[in-house]
Amino acid sequence: MAENLIFRLPPTFETVEQERQHRKERLAAALRIFGWFGFEEGVAGHITARDPELTDHFWVNPFGLSFSHIRVSDLILVNHAGETVEGRYPVNPAAFAIHSQVHQARPDVVAAAHSHSTYGRALSTLGDMLEPITQDACAFYEDHGMFEEFGGVVLDIEEGKRIAAALGGHKAVILANHGLLTVGDCVDTAAWWFITMERSAQVQLVAKAAGTVKHISHDNAKLTHGLNGNPLTGWLNFQPLWDQITRREPDLLD
Repeated sequence: MAENLIFRLPPTFETVEQERQHRKERLAAALRIFGWFGFEEGVAGHITARDPELTDHFWVNPFGLSFSHIRVSDLILVNHAGETVEGRYPVNPAAFAIHSQVHQARPDVVAAAHSHSTYGRALSTLGDMLEPITQDACAFYEDHGMFEEFGGVVLDIEEGKRIAAALGGHKAVILANHGLLTVGDCVDTAAWWFITMERSAQVQLVAKAAGTVKHISHDNAKLTHGLNGNPLTGWLNFQPLWDQITRREPDLLD
């Protein structure tokens, strides 16, 4: 009998210190995975995790350090003024301008992910939303926004506020001529939404280049969104990647 089957669920924590350590470990792992998948473009790109105690502070990758080399001990804690209050490195000014405003506008958001990934950038030049043409893309059906005007490198928090407004209550936003940004109730979920959104952008670009695509009906897209687009599904989909990256690169936990 299958009475002792293991079904993974998000962890719970007895102390804020345990929760902070967990978020930092998942953040370092997500950054390594982004490096592994080739989402890095020079110094561009960042993933943040809200501190569980100092909720107007967030942990983020340091400016100028490769995704592929990030360890837990490299992460920096940034306050509401954009100052590094823990860690040895400065924050990317664009990371602060964007993520501080997203976290401020969305108290439900624990983590946010953004990078200049290839297919997300390509899609962002077309003015197109993700369309319900695959099961995976339905995770974003009526659940992503569009920031329609590229205003240069985001260094002004007012631009960050406009990005947060375009995100609204959704899990993702396409930044015109820039790339993708996703959010979640934990690092795992935010990172997975970015990964699958990037891949869905790739599929959409390839499919439309090949011919006329067939859309999933509204009712079936909504049904699939409910199954594929909920936070628990996002968390679950990240777990095999966590297993792989921590086994092949255990130094990330240092």
